[in-house]
Amino acid sequence: TALMEARDLSVHIRAHRGVARAVDGISFEWRRGEILGVVGESGCGKSTLARALLGLVPAAAGAVARDGGPVDGKAALRDLRRHVQMIFQDPYQTLNPRQRVSTIVAEPLRVQGVPGAEHDERVRRAMGDVGLEPERFLDRYPHQLSGGQRQRVAIAAALVLEPEGLICDEPVSMLDVSVRAQILQVLIELRQRRDLALMFITHDLSLAWSLCDRLAVMYLGRIVEEGSAVDVIERPQHPYTRALVAAVPVPSAGARIREPLSGELPDATNIPSGCRFHPRCPRRFEPCDRVDPPLLTTPGPGQLAACLLHDPAHAPTEADVARD
Repeated sequence: TALMEARDLSVHIRAHRGVARAVDGISFEWRRGEILGVVGESGCGKSTLARALLGLVPAAAGAVARDGGPVDGKAALRDLRRHVQMIFQDPYQTLNPRQRVSTIVAEPLRVQGVPGAEHDERVRRAMGDVGLEPERFLDRYPHQLSGGQRQRVAIAAALVLEPEGLICDEPVSMLDVSVRAQILQVLIELRQRRDLALMFITHDLSLAWSLCDRLAVMYLGRIVEEGSAVDVIERPQHPYTRALVAAVPVPSAGARIREPLSGELPDATNIPSGCRFHPRCPRRFEPCDRVDPPLLTTPGPGQLAACLLHDPAHAPTEADVARD
């Protein structure tokens, strides 16, 4: 069953060049107990999507739902944040430098009105679950911690409310390579121990392939492909996904696909007409510059792709497809 859903969700951000459509009509579900990866280039809107799901940035249109019901109003949003927490990218900016670890980890309990008698037990359990001994770390300040330890504290603060899901926004990208695997292992063990759903926001396709059950590939504010992680990586159905796979060392997939991505990600204030990927697409054909495809059924089992190659009404011949 779905833990959360986005329903035609849009986020518009005012920029000096105009209004950026950072998230542009996205619909998907995040299922209980699964690890969902949201992948794409930097600037595609994936972090904005993560923040919009928890109401940290305002939606211009659409809705977020939990347990089938809309999250509308302060009470519903407060309830959502009790059940779904977020881990941010930068542990150096996440933690208040003036507070001890004990105060930082307990803060969500105070915000949510959890009785004070429960705080100590919950804080100690959360610290233990992320591999930090309470006796050694609760009285420390953030400047006394390494980057990996800071991220563990941030994870503990997200866990203390005993949520059903964690949204992890590039949780290891700011950490030294030596500690990235340790933090990822903490998250995987938490998923098993607490039956958590995890959403990984990442630009690292190799990481997504190794960790996730299902992938949603984002490009310029939209999901352009969705399916099981194995299928999306080994049998990508959208030209953008094919280009991403070709660019990274994913076992068994990169060796077969040779469609490198050319050009730069367009400005979200000036999205191309038709398929937004068509200016960079090696498989574009005549309708692509004027028809904006929805997510369509593909030959891949359970895979959806926003590409006219999978639209019977536009089925091109090989001669129609321009190859660079």
